[in-house]
Amino acid sequence: MRILLVEDHPQLAASVAQALKSAGWTVDVLHDGVAADLALSSEQYALAILDIGLPRMDGFEVLARLRDRGNTLPVLMLTARGEVKDRVHGLNLGADDYLAKPFELSELEARVKALLRRSMLGGEQVQRCGELVYDLATRRFHLHDELLTLTSREQAVLEAMIARPGRVMSKEQLAAQVFGLDEDASADAIEIYIHRLRKKLEGDTVKIVTFRGLGYLLEAVSG
Repeated sequence: MRILLVEDHPQLAASVAQALKSAGWTVDVLHDGVAADLALSSEQYALAILDIGLPRMDGFEVLARLRDRGNTLPVLMLTARGEVKDRVHGLNLGADDYLAKPFELSELEARVKALLRRSMLGGEQVQRCGELVYDLATRRFHLHDELLTLTSREQAVLEAMIARPGRVMSKEQLAAQVFGLDEDASADAIEIYIHRLRKKLEGDTVKIVTFRGLGYLLEAVSG
């Protein structure tokens, strides 16, 4: 899953990004509101962590413009402003959660997981496809109750697919969830990860189906 972090304090941004990356998420880091607005209008994210006190365009305006475009992306507001009126204003604009500085990275990670669970799994703790089970709290896949060993890229591809049951996802859509802004986002590389995942799922009750010219679908196989 790909997260956008917008924070103008370089050290805080670096520490938060490192914590999120260590938890297995792909993270894009930006430091001003205009860049954030552009990224949110052109890139695909699972969640945005948005500071309010940003240069060039504040977080409230970035959020308002996001919602005006009809985008329902989960947004966690991250700010030093602790006043009730600021929290209320952010929530009224469409923020999904609010965390005041200073904060513990463990709390931030827990809130991120909760927002992703709510938005991608409909509030459920787990997602299933055949005997493949994904637990969002641990971010682990199990197949027949056995832990499925995945690389970070394979994990990102499979997370994107199981979160969208019944939907064909193109290579470009998958690449947008796997690669960050500072990486070479090759859609062709997705074929490699799909091939590896097929090997790990081979002969089981779930498979990845190719729709030529369209993309890939994760589906359960009836016995």
